[in-house]
Amino acid sequence: MQLDVFTLVPHAYAWLTEQRPVASVLGTELELRLFSYRDTTPLRAGEVDDEPYGGGAGMVLRVDVVAAALDAAYGGVPNHRVIALTPQGRQLTQEVVEELAQEPQVTLLSARFEGFDERVVQHLASDAISIGPYVLSNGDLPAMVLVDAIARRLPGAIRDESGAWESFSAELEGGLEYPQYTRPPEFRGWLVPEILLSGDHGKIEEWRREQSRRRTVL
Repeated sequence: MQLDVFTLVPHAYAWLTEQRPVASVLGTELELRLFSYRDTTPLRAGEVDDEPYGGGAGMVLRVDVVAAALDAAYGGVPNHRVIALTPQGRQLTQEVVEELAQEPQVTLLSARFEGFDERVVQHLASDAISIGPYVLSNGDLPAMVLVDAIARRLPGAIRDESGAWESFSAELEGGLEYPQYTRPPEFRGWLVPEILLSGDHGKIEEWRREQSRRRTVL
């Protein structure tokens, strides 16, 4: 999969590429390319944003800046999925992640402060995604969330069983993951549930499914 991120701070992604799951698939199942708007901006001195028409606080990423970046990378608006990361987008869910992980190529557009000129979302992007009902100071954190979420669904990123039995998986009927415990079996009087120490894998699986259902309902 080719994943392209357009951003004002490409260096901020360095740590992400050194961590699993991204590091596990980088160069094999995943080609991650980072593009800076400043490298192709048509404005002077690397400028990329401007004050909003009608007044108001903050700066807006200009449509001509984003268009120039896409032109330089693809020769125009590409045919593959181009996602603007914005609070106005559709909510990111595991279902959306699974959908995107099947794409051969995806482009992510990040902004900052007041976000994009609306024409970016309307005419240059083919999709818009939000990672939650709150506001951040830039779109790079949402972009990193999406890169990580997609990368871990690519072959070889994690063990197959790790992805099968986790929150929102089909094995758990789309519910939340069951509680996990490890050694020691007792700490400060807090005990690991006896069923998990029994060695009876059938009963353990039944217990985990029931715990998942309870968590999901709550």
